[in-house]
Amino acid sequence: MLELDLQIASEAESLPSDEDFRCWCSVALQQRTADSELTIRIVDEPEGRELNLRWREKDYATNVLSFPADVPDELLDIPLLGDLVICAPVVLREALEQDKTADAHWAHLVIHGCLHLLGYDHIEDEEAEEMESLERALLAELGYPDPYLEDASEHEHT
Repeated sequence: MLELDLQIASEAESLPSDEDFRCWCSVALQQRTADSELTIRIVDEPEGRELNLRWREKDYATNVLSFPADVPDELLDIPLLGDLVICAPVVLREALEQDKTADAHWAHLVIHGCLHLLGYDHIEDEEAEEMESLERALLAELGYPDPYLEDASEHEHT
């Protein structure tokens, strides 16, 4: 079972629905047999920038930040995966710049963030290929185009 705490701390309009976020998380976490608990916080650029500077030493707002829970199992009897912070204005701007639908970009970033919470990474080329391949497969399962294609806009969400 998925326990999702969705926090909206953004002025952005036309955000995805709670059901969309739950769907995207469920698909990303389907390989996990245990229950899952996570928080997604939707923020504007000032908070996104502050968090990116504090935790990654990068002075700009980024699209998604992943904070995996780092608590020993014996100390916590809940299936806490961690937190995602998604900066709505960055997501919407990137979707326009990359000629993707906002919905497809949101889906990609939620899935991408959830995979980070599961331990996937993209620092090394081999890890990046594995993570991107899984992202492509999960997004295709939902009817979204390959997010890594330059011409992804030619394939609309069904």
